[in-house]
Amino acid sequence: MSDCCSGGVRLIYACSGSADVGQIADLVSRKLRDAGYARMTCLAGVAAGLSGFVESARGADVNITIDGCGTACAKKALERIGVMPASFVLTEFGIVKGKTPPMDEIVSSLCERILQQGEPSPGAVQRPGSRSGTC
Repeated sequence: MSDCCSGGVRLIYACSGSADVGQIADLVSRKLRDAGYARMTCLAGVAAGLSGFVESARGADVNITIDGCGTACAKKALERIGVMPASFVLTEFGIVKGKTPPMDEIVSSLCERILQQGEPSPGAVQRPGSRSGTC
């Protein structure tokens, strides 16, 4: 699915922060990667300004961020390099920071909800229940 419709490159970045929601964002991103939704790459490399990671983000057709909470560190890291990602914030899907254990059922449910959103558009903030189009 990472080459859906346009044959383009879709990259996914997880916030992977220290809170439970950061861990869940990382697990969701990995599960989406394994499902072929997008290629996962290193947010730390982008934030550190490493040229290969920055150029990959700038050259992708769609960049997708999975942030655990509304602080949206992954989204902001990409915006700092001039990239407007499609953005998912897990607390907007009903999980609660500091109170949500990173369990397989929660990760799977969040993945399914993201997949049901349809194809993300660059720069779009993906809200639960919104659809941005499908292939």
